Parts: sequence; structure tokens; C-alpha cells
Amino acid sequence: MLDQEDLKWIASTSTELSAMLQQITRYADLARQNTSDYKYAEMLSERVETSWRTAQSLFDGVTSRILGGNKSNLSPAPALPSEAESAAPLNFIPTQGAKGTPEKESRPKTSAKTEPTGPKTIPIPASIKVLNDNGSRELILLVEDERDVAELAGQVLTDEGYKVILARDGFEALKMYQQISAHVGLVILDYFLPVMDGYAVFEELLALNPRVGVVLSSGFNEQGKLNSMLARGLRGFIPKPYTAEKLLNQVRSALDAHKLQPA
Repeated sequence: MLDQEDLKWIASTSTELSAMLQQITRYADLARQNTSDYKYAEMLSERVETSWRTAQSLFDGVTSRILGGNKSNLSPAPALPSEAESAAPLNFIPTQGAKGTPEKESRPKTSAKTEPTGPKTIPIPASIKVLNDNGSRELILLVEDERDVAELAGQVLTDEGYKVILARDGFEALKMYQQISAHVGLVILDYFLPVMDGYAVFEELLALNPRVGVVLSSGFNEQGKLNSMLARGLRGFIPKPYTAEKLLNQVRSALDAHKLQPA
């Protein structure tokens, strides 16, 4: 029989699967609009594979609990991609909610004594370079394709005690955020990025975390688009070119306001 913990796991995994299917729909639209850009196809392929694996995990977990491993009376589980189909490298990382979802395994039972009291914070992978990693202030994800601007802003922030991670485009930023979202205090996002602009990146960040703190930094001045982003939760805007004082003031203001937001 299914107990309360089983039902919670089923609900959580089903929610993850639903979110991934919504992402697949968005990526399919992007791929159709940008047929010459292979990255959208890679993102779509990764989401499809992860959705299959999550569906398999959900099926196996439920049937193993109901039938004790005997699945002969139920319809077959969704087929996973073949080894040949899975051989191509995938550059996009599964969403944070899917971390820990077992592949082809039922959910392991956990006794009340060993049940964790809160979510684990995944360490930052060694492959992600953190500037001023011993800094006393929050971690900032700076998304900026202009090297000079990125280095200058990074220096200003680290001198003030912030930890900083640099991303050169939207795809890199999303890959990083999916891995380290629990650590990121604020995202400073340039609008004019190659392939995937700041608005599209902002949309994907919201899909990953509706409470993500983002400040737009750009010479961009289309008020209608900016107002739309502000209405959807953008924390602020830093017009370029900016001084160190303006950057630090906006960052601190956005971080403090974000802390006051209800969970």
C-alpha cells in the first residue's frame, strides 16, 4: 500500500514532470523560430530524455510499492531512449527539482529517524569558477558577454565582498543556475546577449525559480519591455554605462528587497 510519504513523492515527481513538459513546449517553439541554431534542439532533446526518465522513475516507484515488484498486470512503462539515441552529449543540465530522481529505480524508503529535516544544499561544482569564493557577502551570477564590462563589474563586486560567477551568454547562465540556484543571491542580467536575449533568459529563470532575484543591466531603453519584466518580478534595472556606486547601490537594494519577499 502507498503511505503518506509515497503520495508526497508521487505528487512532487508529477509536478516535476509537468514542469519539464512545459519547458519542452517552449523549447520546441524556440527551435521552430531559430532553425539554424542547434542549441535549441539540444535543449529540447535533453528535456525530452529527462522527461522520459522521470516518467520511468514514477512508474517504477508506484508499481513496486503496489505490487512489490510484480508489474505483469499493468501496462508497460514508457521506453527510455536506446543507447545509440542517448550517445550524443547533452549540454543542458536537468532542473533542480529533478536532481535525485532515480533512474529505473523505485523511491528508496527512508525511516522517520533518518528523514532529512530540510533540503540539501548541493555544493558548487569545481568546474564553476567563483571569484572571491571566501567573500562575506552574497553570491552574484553576472551574465555579461562584453568581457571588459564583465571584468570591471566583477572587480567592483568582489572588492565589496561579494562572491561572483561570470556567465558569457544565456545558455551558460541557465546551465549554471540549474546547478547552483540554492547559492545564488542575485542574477545581474545583460539584455543584449548572443542568440538568447535577456528577456528569454529571464523567462527561463522564472520557470526554474519563480522567486529568482534578477536585475537587468543594459543600454536597453524600450520601456514597454522593461515594464513587462518588472511586472513579472524583475528586481531592478541598471542602465549602462553605470558607475561602481550605482551598481553597488542597485545590487544591495535588490538583495535586501528580495529577502523581504514571502517564501
